[in-house]
Amino acid sequence: MLENLRAAILVPDIRKRVGFVLFAFAAFVFMIHVQLPDVDEATWQQMLAGGSFYNFLGFLSGGALQKLSIIAMGITPYINASIIMQLMTVVLPQLEEMAKKGGEEGRKRISQYTRWLTIILALVQATTMTTAMRNAHVFYDSSLLFQIYAIIALVSGTLFLMWLGEQITDKGIGNGISLIIFIGIVLRYPVYVAQTVQAGQKDSLNVGGLVIFTAIALFTIVSIIFMYQGQRRIPVQQARRVVGRKMFAGRSSFIPLRLNNSGVISIIFAISILLLPQQALSWFQHSTVAPTYAHLGFLELPSNAPAVSLAFETYFSPNSFLYNLAYFVLVVVFTFFYSSVVVNVKDIADNLKKSGSFIPGIRPGAPTEEYIKRILLRITTVAAIYLGLLAILPSTLQHALNVTTFYLGSTSLLIVVGVALDTMTQIEARLAMRDYKGFIKR
Repeated sequence: MLENLRAAILVPDIRKRVGFVLFAFAAFVFMIHVQLPDVDEATWQQMLAGGSFYNFLGFLSGGALQKLSIIAMGITPYINASIIMQLMTVVLPQLEEMAKKGGEEGRKRISQYTRWLTIILALVQATTMTTAMRNAHVFYDSSLLFQIYAIIALVSGTLFLMWLGEQITDKGIGNGISLIIFIGIVLRYPVYVAQTVQAGQKDSLNVGGLVIFTAIALFTIVSIIFMYQGQRRIPVQQARRVVGRKMFAGRSSFIPLRLNNSGVISIIFAISILLLPQQALSWFQHSTVAPTYAHLGFLELPSNAPAVSLAFETYFSPNSFLYNLAYFVLVVVFTFFYSSVVVNVKDIADNLKKSGSFIPGIRPGAPTEEYIKRILLRITTVAAIYLGLLAILPSTLQHALNVTTFYLGSTSLLIVVGVALDTMTQIEARLAMRDYKGFIKR
């Protein structure tokens, strides 16, 4: 890996692309400090402290939410829009045909649909956030005109990040959106380290627990790499071909099925579903942060909302058994669901049949499809259980070892390691392509 990094620095084209990525990271850091005006910092920090959902959004935005900058929503609306479009591609035949047979033009149209859906989701999220903040008196200016200004600013920040991610993909190395999430997570680690040091200075840090926690984190990184790079290779034999008077022997290859086809999507989906009701109920628990909808005329404040919120936080807190059980089940369910969306077994079987290839010992057509389905079910079961355990591991360890300075370690580790591996793979591919071109010239 170090040799590839050294070679990448020496190659002018790759060095230029890496430089553009670093410049984009600098622009992202600069935008974090471009804050909305007329914000009551004390009230905003109090509101953040009362909701884990805000902590999750801040975790993905590199701390922009804590500073309430114009990119406070991060790239989350674009991620949700991309996931929705992927699911719609499977559900709607028109989009499926556009993605498979539309070529470059079809992909561009789907990308355009994703951008429009991002704007819609960003508007909904910005309206919800600003309404809650306005009712909590986070803004010194509580007028409707200022709220509209804040909505436009937040949506524009998200669209800027979307544009920046696309520029990184075109002019840099790696997937731009993934790299923006990557740098957002990495920027939060100095804050976590500072919190750990402060806890140590106050003699409230369990040093032995921190050492064990660090060792388990290192082991977790190794297991993530193994799971991310792991493949189940199904052998494929190509039938013999007769061309004129010559007979060509069939070649052997394989179908690589990844162990983890869902990546980090299943964990993000699961925690979003778990934290959103908790955040919504917390708005009703305290009158200072409870959004009042009476002026809308069709939605009144529930009279039993504080009691429901208190019961929810008591029996469904992030460290409770019910919360971790639900978290584990949701991660497993979403892993199976997303794997079935990403891997189209029927298309694989049809393509093998059309190309004259077959799996040794398995007849082409429906038997091949059933065989691949069985293998996919086995490896997805392993991946789902692993991701489920990985999701609940940090909170369990933090509670058991009294180390509570790190937030959502499983998701951060999975994203950071996955994006780093993808980026290194693309650098290696560009280096190999460069060497291949040089060989042709000679």
